Amino acid sequence: MSLCAVAQALVTFKLIGCGPYYPLLALLFSSTLFIYNICLFLTKPSNPTNSPLLPKRWFFKHPRLMTSLTLISAMVLMFMYLLLSFKSEVLLAGLGILSIGYTLPIFSKNGQRFGLRNVPGIKSILIALVWTMSCVMLPIFEAERTHHLVISNTNILLLISKRFLFIVALTIPFDIRDLFDDARNGMKTIPVILGEKGAYLFCQVLLVVHLILLFVFKNGFDLDFLALGSTTVLMGWLIFRSKWEKNEYYYFFYMDGVLILQYVLLMVFTFI
Repeated sequence: MSLCAVAQALVTFKLIGCGPYYPLLALLFSSTLFIYNICLFLTKPSNPTNSPLLPKRWFFKHPRLMTSLTLISAMVLMFMYLLLSFKSEVLLAGLGILSIGYTLPIFSKNGQRFGLRNVPGIKSILIALVWTMSCVMLPIFEAERTHHLVISNTNILLLISKRFLFIVALTIPFDIRDLFDDARNGMKTIPVILGEKGAYLFCQVLLVVHLILLFVFKNGFDLDFLALGSTTVLMGWLIFRSKWEKNEYYYFFYMDGVLILQYVLLMVFTFI
């Protein structure tokens, strides 16, 4: 997931015609690693060796290694944070609060404590929002500072909208996979609200709108559109093929891998 965050930031730098800002890439890698590890630590099951999720079982079988990686990522994160622009620092602080609030039970209602992910229908939206703002707005802020780049508000809004739709569509199949557990735990995710078939249809609608915005933003069938459009079609096919009973590595490698594939295809099409 850390590599996915870096790849998505590189996609933004490529689309706005700017070279990457490496301290930001290091920050995205370390912050993603830190947040995901912290979330795993905070949601540690009573008996992790019996967890149905293979990555969670592996994680808690190597506590010293994962604790060391988490501490190292925290140190890298703090150092790289100081190298960002003030606007990026403010945005990153807000995203950090959202990320912690996603897991920690900091809210209370009727005597029961809960995190933001327990709010009905907000889980996928919140994940997509944090990813979009991290991988779109942070690169834009740093490009404006380091390269004096000027990007219109319309183009920024289109970039945000496209990435947001794409990532929401990506996150929903993960909730479909966890549909029965979420329903049993009282977590009203989009698949719990819409049902399995409704959630799959919703994903495809999001991807169609994403394709339309891609076409509008790129003004036709240029190489960037072909690269991003092909990954969108691939994502639609993977979502169509995904079922909740599939091996979880189908989601972690194939579906999440599309986030990296986007940048790879952008670079491949650049040299055609």
